[in-house]
Amino acid sequence: MTASVTEAAKANSELDPAAGKVTLKATAGKGTMRAGQWDPVRSPHDVEEIDRSHAGPQEQKKVVIREVSIPEAGPGQFLVKIASASLCHSDILSIDANNAATLGHEGAGHIEKMHPSVEDKGFKVGDPIGFLYIIGCCFECEGCMIHNIHCVTGKQLLQGFTTDGFFAEYAVVDYQNAIKLPETIDIKTASPIFCAGITAFHAVDNAELKEGDWMAVVGAGGLGQQATQIAKAMGFKVVALDVNDATLEVCQKQGADAVFNSMSNKDYVEELKKLTSGGVKAACVFSNADAVSLRNSAHTVRQSLIKNQAYAGVPSILRLGGVMMVIGLPNNPLKISSMDLALGKYKVKSESTSIPQRMKKAVEFLAKHNIKPEVQQRKLDDLNDMVTEMREGKATKRMLVNF
Repeated sequence: MTASVTEAAKANSELDPAAGKVTLKATAGKGTMRAGQWDPVRSPHDVEEIDRSHAGPQEQKKVVIREVSIPEAGPGQFLVKIASASLCHSDILSIDANNAATLGHEGAGHIEKMHPSVEDKGFKVGDPIGFLYIIGCCFECEGCMIHNIHCVTGKQLLQGFTTDGFFAEYAVVDYQNAIKLPETIDIKTASPIFCAGITAFHAVDNAELKEGDWMAVVGAGGLGQQATQIAKAMGFKVVALDVNDATLEVCQKQGADAVFNSMSNKDYVEELKKLTSGGVKAACVFSNADAVSLRNSAHTVRQSLIKNQAYAGVPSILRLGGVMMVIGLPNNPLKISSMDLALGKYKVKSESTSIPQRMKKAVEFLAKHNIKPEVQQRKLDDLNDMVTEMREGKATKRMLVNF
């Protein structure tokens, strides 16, 4: 994803000599707003292209809060007053791109203005809405029916990556991406639903489980915490695995039947198999870290860093014929045994969730069962610190900014 994001960013960016930085092309409205943007390091080539008398100091390579123009809703769009925006680990996957886009792809807010073309789409000014983040696509082609990033028009943009996202006072939203929030969902904490919550729901819902089955949550961060609540609401038994005791405590608070620190507990595989009478029926892997200590098939604990370690040990905790759900995005390709798959030892699945057509089912389930993300409310001025904490693995709850 990083490569495509970077290429798209270049295609939709331009040098601003007066400001001495790379900015995204956007349609500006009236007035200004505060926004949290990545301040990239310009390449030597970029510096040469800019009149040095206007270049200013070297870019800071961190998140900065800028005063920027309020965007204007174009055809098919709303202007939204952001109420909450939250930080997802995906936000930092391509943060080093030479791109000054406003960060954030998880958001919720109230409709501030509507383009005339969407006045008959079932929404009105003032509606509380949540929304997905891929805009500019047709929402109708074969690619869009799988994932909007595959739109055949090639006009799709990823908010927070290749165009401005939601860590700002206002943002534009394609009406097809929006859904009215049920009354039971608090808009001030709703933003994590619109990536983490929807993703977690579809992962658990498609893990081929029946009531009473055991499911493992591998990675107890923002997605894993919501997955724990979702799985319990569906009637499944849950065991959570992580290397961070604080995040495991959150999952336990949310109803996990058991938790294991896979780094500090060298016997956790045997304990898990005893608890589950032979292993879990499905494991939803939300972690993308390389620091999870998992036992290999030779029953040797490996606590050193290896590639995709969160995934590497999952077969050892699955019962025969179990399901590995692939959600976390590690830096390296997965290594899967084709022999294990051919012999039916386990199955590998994933779920593409970023299409509006599948959003309603997830949001209604979360509202019905009062499933709420565990959040830590921060200020916009904290955004650079939030990114640092996310990178260093110090975040135990979803970090969220209210506007």
